[in-house]
Amino acid sequence: MKFSSVSRRQHLSAPVVFFSVLSCATGAFAAHPLITDDTGTMGTGKAQLEMNGEYGHDKEDGVTVKTTQGDACFSYGLSDSVDLVVNLPYLHYREKSEDATISENGFSDTSIELKWRFYEHDDVSLAIKPGLTLPTGDDDKGLGAGKATYSLFFIASQEMDPWGFHLNLGYIRNENTQDDEKDIWHASIASTFAITEDLTAVANLGVESNPAKLDSTDPAFALVGLVYSLSEQVDLDCGIKYGLNDPETDYTVLAGLTWKF
Repeated sequence: MKFSSVSRRQHLSAPVVFFSVLSCATGAFAAHPLITDDTGTMGTGKAQLEMNGEYGHDKEDGVTVKTTQGDACFSYGLSDSVDLVVNLPYLHYREKSEDATISENGFSDTSIELKWRFYEHDDVSLAIKPGLTLPTGDDDKGLGAGKATYSLFFIASQEMDPWGFHLNLGYIRNENTQDDEKDIWHASIASTFAITEDLTAVANLGVESNPAKLDSTDPAFALVGLVYSLSEQVDLDCGIKYGLNDPETDYTVLAGLTWKF
């Protein structure tokens, strides 16, 4: 992600908040590496653990920013239509310019979400997903927002075998200590296509409000990837996300493992 000409601490807060907010957008039953969630839920008493990683690379005006993030995302079916999702991200970033190199690492902000599928008819379903992000990351090091944030997402899905289509519209109240924008809006669409019984191709487009107050351009992305099912319990996935404009990270490589139990 590229930054406007503000202080170093504000520079670092923008991508961290952005990554933290989106890190568990691939919540229960979403097909990681997609950013856009779907309406699927685990089922009563069933659980899922996702171990996801990503590497982002961005360069602008002689400054190179490299970010590596790992996420442990746990989902549990409270009922057939309601899931609890908890995500703990770990972040490492390195910012290099001609004058200096800055590097920090540590746990970022923890998120807790509930996904409720409230409507289902034929191949169309609707859900809402409220969320709370706790300030567990060190905002002085650029690893968190420094305050609790909250969000609400609307999710729509349509499944037409072998195709699936998904829409997310969301609002994030981005409370923070770095004077970033507090009202963040998100919109994204995704599609999946089952190539074989075990292999699925995925694609994603999205845009989100820029948290940097001095940058009026909202970051937008495109993503493609694959999901391979080793068994009914274990999935492997990979993908690459490209920035469609300057504020978005130039490219991000994603990979993950999902275990359902």
